[in-house]
Amino acid sequence: MYKGDSCKMGSTVVRGEVEATVEATGANTFFGRTAALLQGGDEVSNLQKLLMRIMIILVVLSMTLCLIAFGYLLGRGETLREALSFTVVLLVASIPIAIEIVCTTTLALGSHELSKDGAIVSRLAAIEDMAGMSILCSDKTGTLTLNKMMIQEETPIYMEGETQYSLLRYAAMASKWTEPPRDALDTLVHGSADLKSLDSIKQTDYMPFDPTVKRTEGTVQLPTGETFKVSKGAPHIIMHLVDQEANAAIIAQCDKDVEALGERGIRSLAVAKTKGSADGPWEMVGLLTFLDPPRPDTKDTIERANKFGVEVKMITGDHLLIAKETARQLGMATNIENAALLPKLEEDGKPPQNLMDFFKYIEATSGFAQVFPEHKFLIVEALRRGGYKTGMTGDGVNDAPALKRADVGVAVQGSTDAARAAADIVLTKPGLSTIVTAIVVARTVFGRMTSFITYRIAATLQLLVFFFIAVLTMQPAKFQPAGAVDEWPAFFHMPVMMLMLITLLNDGTLISIGYDNVVPNTTPDKWNLKVLFTVSGVLGGVACLSSLAMLWVALNCHEPNGVWAGLGLAPLTYGQITSMVYLKVSISDFLTLFSSRSGAGFFWTNKPSKILLIAAGVACSLSTIMANAWPESMPDGVPTVGMARAEPRELSVIVWVYCLICWFIQDAAKVATYALLKKNNTFGINDIVKMHKEDPVENA
Repeated sequence: MYKGDSCKMGSTVVRGEVEATVEATGANTFFGRTAALLQGGDEVSNLQKLLMRIMIILVVLSMTLCLIAFGYLLGRGETLREALSFTVVLLVASIPIAIEIVCTTTLALGSHELSKDGAIVSRLAAIEDMAGMSILCSDKTGTLTLNKMMIQEETPIYMEGETQYSLLRYAAMASKWTEPPRDALDTLVHGSADLKSLDSIKQTDYMPFDPTVKRTEGTVQLPTGETFKVSKGAPHIIMHLVDQEANAAIIAQCDKDVEALGERGIRSLAVAKTKGSADGPWEMVGLLTFLDPPRPDTKDTIERANKFGVEVKMITGDHLLIAKETARQLGMATNIENAALLPKLEEDGKPPQNLMDFFKYIEATSGFAQVFPEHKFLIVEALRRGGYKTGMTGDGVNDAPALKRADVGVAVQGSTDAARAAADIVLTKPGLSTIVTAIVVARTVFGRMTSFITYRIAATLQLLVFFFIAVLTMQPAKFQPAGAVDEWPAFFHMPVMMLMLITLLNDGTLISIGYDNVVPNTTPDKWNLKVLFTVSGVLGGVACLSSLAMLWVALNCHEPNGVWAGLGLAPLTYGQITSMVYLKVSISDFLTLFSSRSGAGFFWTNKPSKILLIAAGVACSLSTIMANAWPESMPDGVPTVGMARAEPRELSVIVWVYCLICWFIQDAAKVATYALLKKNNTFGINDIVKMHKEDPVENA
């Protein structure tokens, strides 16, 4: 240290004495400012906001239609109790109460799957955020690299006959090789040199490292009796040991090599020895080069992340040259800048008001070097405000603020307690390869939730709109044939038990969607509510129209010139019509699930999981059995009887065939809707988040 330098916390005075002045304490210190960035409450997750918006839309729609139906029934002369009973039951059945439960279960199953690959999820909603992640900001040291200095193969030699092997032996002779390493350089040399080959060599004198000398020196004696000195240290220090005139060419070449290595961020250690004896002239032997190398799997991981539409930005506190060399080795873009042009926090610890003025600069740059924790925090904040789902990886205390602020904070293996506490996902395996696995799993989970939400909206619309239109347009009493045993009701409604069975069996089956097969997208996922409601509206609309058509045909079954009579089928009792509509709505709901899970393709393009098939099969079987075997009764004043208890006995088969035909029509309508939306890029369905690379200087 020199006059005017600040002594950092944790520094140790090894000799001498001095009077010191405390410059800062508490929140004003470097670590204090870092800790302040970790404060603040947790935000409501993106998934929670989405589910809340969907619930509000569906609840408002349900209440509106139910209130209209309620007013209509009262206006027609129905009793308050009858009208209120129907309205409340329909309202409860149409509101997707289980939507958050199923989404949470799906996320939990995804978390369990990630744990098998060495990723511990501390915030479930982070899985959904990771599915949409388009930028991953990564710390360099310990994350992209091994956080361990290693000797590089590139070894400039200036003495004839010497090699990297002999150079490492000479470097070891300039240390106490029989004792534990005294510093990082000794550790580096001892770990690479053949120390066993030095057993026959005797060290007669040793000069340890001194800040004023900046080199170490050892005097050794070979078994032959030859004695010489060896020294290792900074190149410019070692070069001054040799004769400047006699070794002018070697010194010039060494200077050139050191400069070239420095431009690539590679550090070098010079080694020299005396010739002939301990008092002989010094000769430059060569340069040992060392660098914190990338992890073996990092380059492949970055390439795989890019294939999934995720750009990796290096954010490091190391020197700019070192960052660029690491990026070059990893095949990353080398458009890396230092932190000079980055904004800083305000005095109150908040981001500056003009933060978004730096967004284009941050967006276009491939990474940043020589940054402080507050810079990492502001880089993540700017990218988030710019519309990018941003991930951050790190392992140290200085990474904690950015880890907490990112949409997905990932603490790598060996992270500090502060980093793990701030992160959403903690890796238990070395390297970043687990992150790509997590991206795949997250997008699979996202696909499952998309399938469920699409289905849930469609099922709600089908049930709600069907009963709304049926109540307003179809009065069973008007279709009652002469001589009917039971009096047909004034408006169409279903027993509460049947509505509850539809809801319970559907929600029970939907839990299995957490195990469904999904082909993950190769681009970041993004919720598009307009597309969701459009597709759900088409699915629910086709199912609703087919149910209304069946109800109308069934009510007209006693008409000699009607469709039912034209098929040569026996007339139905009202109890059979009730069970018939119950089965139709139930089966349509389950079939809609298989259409919604295949996205823009036909239902057969994506094979469902066995668990989903079994769950749906059991639910459909139970619905069919109950619709056929329901005892003749009057639940809630509605005549009801199993379809198989009267002619035509094959009524349930007719309903099933009708449902399957309508399902193919429904699925074709869905595919056509997707094709039309994509053709015109309606609601931005084709939009994919992309990085627009520009000259960072122009956008500073």
